[in-house]
Amino acid sequence: MLNPLWEPFSRNEFLRNALLASALVAVICAIAGTYVVLRGLSFVGDALAHGVIPGIAIALLLGVPGVVGAALGALVMMGGVSVITSRVRLSSDTAIGLLFVGMLSLGVIITSRSTSFVGDITRILFGELLGVRSVDLAWQFAVFIIVGVIAVVAHRPFVLMSLDDGLARTSGFSVRFFHTLMLIMVAMAVVGSFQLVGTLLVLGLLIAPAATGALLTRRVSTMMLSAAGFGLLSSYLGLLTSYHFDVAAGASIVFTAVYLFVVVAILTIPRRIRGHHELPHQHEHSH
Repeated sequence: MLNPLWEPFSRNEFLRNALLASALVAVICAIAGTYVVLRGLSFVGDALAHGVIPGIAIALLLGVPGVVGAALGALVMMGGVSVITSRVRLSSDTAIGLLFVGMLSLGVIITSRSTSFVGDITRILFGELLGVRSVDLAWQFAVFIIVGVIAVVAHRPFVLMSLDDGLARTSGFSVRFFHTLMLIMVAMAVVGSFQLVGTLLVLGLLIAPAATGALLTRRVSTMMLSAAGFGLLSSYLGLLTSYHFDVAAGASIVFTAVYLFVVVAILTIPRRIRGHHELPHQHEHSH
């Protein structure tokens, strides 16, 4: 009776590798996504996910690994945002929006010049989860270590910045430095994940599991663990759906993650309503 739940993985090596790779991506995105949600960097994550496209396209044209181009594209995005906000006196949202549109347009222009990109652009946008190789798993693990180390070392300033930049400054932390470090961590998550789920879907794994965790917990560490749990569950259920219904694996995982968020959001409505009604009483009691 339980065969449909585990047999596909026991009999299919490609599916086992995909599950392992998607599990690593889920944990990486849970770590970075927690701070993306807390600090309100969803637009930045979206811009980075799409801003790497021209870098990947140029790398593929030159015969260089796509991940190298993705890393360079992410650096251009972050550097461009920094220059525009500091020199042109535009808001960061405007700078990100300009670079997002510009980089995405450049990526489309580059890919439209060559017919050989027909298959490559599909992999760039939607990933190739069922074609995972051992070298991809090694790369994912390396990204996991880097992102994990950044999160551990910078945990305190990241948490303070998520509450208020002023708190981080009064505690002796450089907001500019740690904000850049946070962006680097998000960029690493994007660069490390696009090969598997694609640039169009990586934002879903960054946001949905972390947002689901935020509905259930209040501590950052617990939220991160919850996000990892929901990401892992989404990976498993998404791959099962992909196998049994013959649909895209990466998209199935991301859709499952969003679906779980909707379910949890609906189930926690009574608790949020209760909390809203209790607030006036709590304030009155404190006075």
